[in-house]
Amino acid sequence: MPVPADALYGAQTARARENFPISGLRFPRPFLRALGMIKQRAAQVNLELGLLHRERAMAIMEAAEEVITGELDGHFVLDIFQTELNVMMPLMTHNLLQSIELLSRASRQFQAKCVKDLQADRKRCESLVEQSLAMVTSLAPVIGYDRAAALAKQAWESGRTVREVALAERLLSEEELTRILDPRPMTEPGIAGRS
Repeated sequence: MPVPADALYGAQTARARENFPISGLRFPRPFLRALGMIKQRAAQVNLELGLLHRERAMAIMEAAEEVITGELDGHFVLDIFQTELNVMMPLMTHNLLQSIELLSRASRQFQAKCVKDLQADRKRCESLVEQSLAMVTSLAPVIGYDRAAALAKQAWESGRTVREVALAERLLSEEELTRILDPRPMTEPGIAGRS
């Protein structure tokens, strides 16, 4: 089996390359980089544990660095499906890496085009929270579930806020309602409305 003189692989790899060009896909750069990093760290740990002679460990770490930087990508010549007997493993790896890349690109675009200069409209947000029927949630432990549910229904039907209905019904003082209906504690652990 002829093998190119500058190849860092042998006859078995050359034979597999020639006989099984299944998909035309090779392992992507992030996978090869990760593979190099794992090999490099393994050699380093085995050297530190005294399980690998220094000269051999240094050679492995040097070669792994070339894999990490991409200098040896041209020597990973096998089709992605040729590298494992189980066809699903390389396929899942390929799809996972592709999905990670797609998600990272989308995240960068979302950040650059939307989040970067985004400013919250504080007054509008406060208004939406105040108008939300979910505000009744923190009243339930204080006035009971049934009264809280009836209050929410009345607020919905009348188009008023939970606070406005509770004040009109004189269920609690304005000071107590201000404390209980503070939305901040509703975003934290515990039961809102309880001291």
